[in-house]
Amino acid sequence: MKLRERTSAFALLCMAFAVPAQADVKAGVDAWTAGNFAAAVEEWTAPAAQGDPDAQFNLAQAYRLGRGVEADLARAEALYAQAAASGHIRAADQYGLLLFQTGKREQAMPYIEAAAGRGEPRAQYLLGIAHFNGDLAVKDWPRAYALLTLANGAEMPQAAGALAQMDEFIPLDQRQQAQLLAASLKEKAETTRALELAAVDLALGKPAPVVAKQQAEPPKPVVVAKAEPAPAPVDRKAPPPVRPAPVQVPAAKAPGPWKVQLGAFGVPGNSDRLWSKISSRGEIAGRERIERKAGKLTILLAGGYASRAEAAAACASLKRSGHECLVTR
Repeated sequence: MKLRERTSAFALLCMAFAVPAQADVKAGVDAWTAGNFAAAVEEWTAPAAQGDPDAQFNLAQAYRLGRGVEADLARAEALYAQAAASGHIRAADQYGLLLFQTGKREQAMPYIEAAAGRGEPRAQYLLGIAHFNGDLAVKDWPRAYALLTLANGAEMPQAAGALAQMDEFIPLDQRQQAQLLAASLKEKAETTRALELAAVDLALGKPAPVVAKQQAEPPKPVVVAKAEPAPAPVDRKAPPPVRPAPVQVPAAKAPGPWKVQLGAFGVPGNSDRLWSKISSRGEIAGRERIERKAGKLTILLAGGYASRAEAAAACASLKRSGHECLVTR
C-alpha cells in the first residue's frame, strides 16, 4: 500500500509507527506464499500479540492447519476469537465452524447463524440441518430446504445428499416455498456481507474492499498493506469438512413415477416460455410436460423418469447449467 505524503509532522509520526506492523503481516504473507510457513508464523506472532486482527486470523489458520507450527486447535480457536472480537468477519465465520466441529455446538450457533446470513455455504449447510431436525434451531422445513439449496449451489459436497433425504419427507408445497426463500436469502446475504465488510474496513481505517472474481489458484492470506483483503491461507489438501449429526428422515416411500419440477410461476405464460427454452435439452427432450395448479401458481414439471436416480441426474445437469429444479413424484 502506498502511503500518501503528509505535511503534518504528527501524521508522519503516526505512519512511522503503523508501517512496521503492516510490514510484518505482509512479510508473513510473502513467506507463506513462498512456502516458508515457519517464517510466516514468526512474522505474524508479534502483531497478533499486539492485537492486529489480520495477523491473529492468519496465525489461527497456521495453527489450525499445522503449517509452520504444530497443529493446535485450542490455540487456533483462541486466535479466531480474538480476531472476531475485533470485527474480523472471516475470523468470526471460522470461529463458529471450529466451535461446532469441536463439539461446542450451542456456543457455535450464533456464529453459524451470522455466517449463514453472510452466505457462508458450510454455515448454511449446518443451519439448514438444524432447522430440519429442530435441533439447536426452531424446526422450519422451508428455511431448511432453502439453506441446503444455497449450500448445494455453492457445491458444498454434503448438501446434495441431505437434499435428497429431505425430498422424501418435506411436502412439495414447502419445497416450493423454499425456492422463493432461497432467492431472497441469497440476495440478503450478498448485501449483508458487503455492508459488514465495508463497516469493518472503515472502523480499521482501511480502504473499501474491491470486489474481484475468485481466482483459480489457491487463496492467499490476508494482506493488510493491500487495498483489498486477500483470503486466508488454506491447506492445499482440503481439511475434512465439518460434519453435523446425520439428517434423520423417515424411510423412503414406495417408488413411483418420477418428475423434475422446473419452476413455479405466478404468470402462466412464463411456464410456456421456460418450456420452449429448455424442452429441447437432453435432460428434458421427449419427456411429458405437466402443469399443476397450486393456488395462483402454475407448477411446471417434466415427467416420465423411470427412477429417482434418473430424475436426480437430469436435475443435477440442469442445475449445472443454471436452471433450478426439484425432483418429485
